[in-house]
Amino acid sequence: MFEYMGDRISNAIKNIRGMGRITEENISEAMREIRMALLEADVNYEVVKEFVRNVKEKALGMEVEKSLKPDELFIKLVKDELISLLGTDYEELTTNKNPTILMLVGLQGSGKTTTVGKLANMLRKKHKKNPLLVACDVYRPAAIDQLVDIGKSLNIKVFEKGKINPLDIVKEALEYAKENNHDYIIIDTAGRLHIDESLMNELVEINELAKPDEILLVIDAMMGQDAINVIKGFNDKLPLTGAILTKMDGNTKGGVALSVRHLTNIPIKFLGTSEKMDGLSEFYPERMAERILDMGDILSIAEKVEGIIDESEAEDLAKKMKKGNYDLEDFLTNLKQIKKLGPLENILKMLPGARKMGLNNININPKDFSHIEAIILSMTPYERRHPEVLKNTRKLRISKGSGRSVEEINRLLKQFEQMKLMMKQMSNGNMKLPF
Repeated sequence: MFEYMGDRISNAIKNIRGMGRITEENISEAMREIRMALLEADVNYEVVKEFVRNVKEKALGMEVEKSLKPDELFIKLVKDELISLLGTDYEELTTNKNPTILMLVGLQGSGKTTTVGKLANMLRKKHKKNPLLVACDVYRPAAIDQLVDIGKSLNIKVFEKGKINPLDIVKEALEYAKENNHDYIIIDTAGRLHIDESLMNELVEINELAKPDEILLVIDAMMGQDAINVIKGFNDKLPLTGAILTKMDGNTKGGVALSVRHLTNIPIKFLGTSEKMDGLSEFYPERMAERILDMGDILSIAEKVEGIIDESEAEDLAKKMKKGNYDLEDFLTNLKQIKKLGPLENILKMLPGARKMGLNNININPKDFSHIEAIILSMTPYERRHPEVLKNTRKLRISKGSGRSVEEINRLLKQFEQMKLMMKQMSNGNMKLPF
């Protein structure tokens, strides 16, 4: 997601490094590159034109402070303009009413039913809610069964009455939720392959009956610019409060995310990042802009590890990193914690300069974790705390004990030293811009 576009923008900015000041001449080539990058990423033409004009006007109208280099100022302008396009502020989901009613709408095939389960899972974990899922897609074959299966896998109640009138289902569900203390109701509505009058009339009636606090439109990000027309079509009939972009982990160019808010004024509230039930992330415009520019997303990493790593333990590790005292004993502890976070490659992609270091293309076999653990556990406690003492004789002993080759041990030690250096730079605030 956004990688090609981000790399093109970063390369464009790299070309003005070392310039004494910003002039129309030295940023013209960079602006052409950025314009092409956005267009190739399927960002709407009018949005691209306005973006380029705004960055250029602001860049030429600003004096470069002595403490800043021209490329640093320019990247800040580009980042600020990206944040503006993406919506500026994080739009929080309504969760303070009892019950809070949420209605999901969208075209068939957008991943709406799966997203219902992901939302319920997030609300239960993060906000301690007791959600009720309501199966109102009575037309798509197996839609009700799909939602029931999702509910069972999450141990979340699904209210379904088979293929009867969706309005009757909603009416009974509201009563059921009240009687059974469900403080959050998520209604899964029917979709179509395209917008039609019968679909819209049904959704309007459900809206009038349920009076939902949120109506979220689920959009397949791979639709490209057609997504804008879909949003406008639904918004003409329903008071949409936000959009959820799904399949952002696929080969989508991501341009729709840069166009949605600007052209429709509908905020993006969530991104679907995998098919798993925890594959839904809240949408923060600033964090997304930083990821596009390969600046990393440390805050999202922090949120992922919250609740897994003990706070006092984390403080001790942070001090060790800053002093450069982080050792293989600490690494082993972290490794066991990281395994609980899901695929490590998803975490690595959020690090500053991940694309530059090639971390975005890494595929990590879960067995590799076991191999690393075996190597470290075959070391003595002293060796883990002082890996510099690991010479050939010790490595041969560790190789026999772990069943791994000396080459693997050397590779692990080299990667560990590189990681330790990067952690120290990040802790000291010396991490350079990735371009």
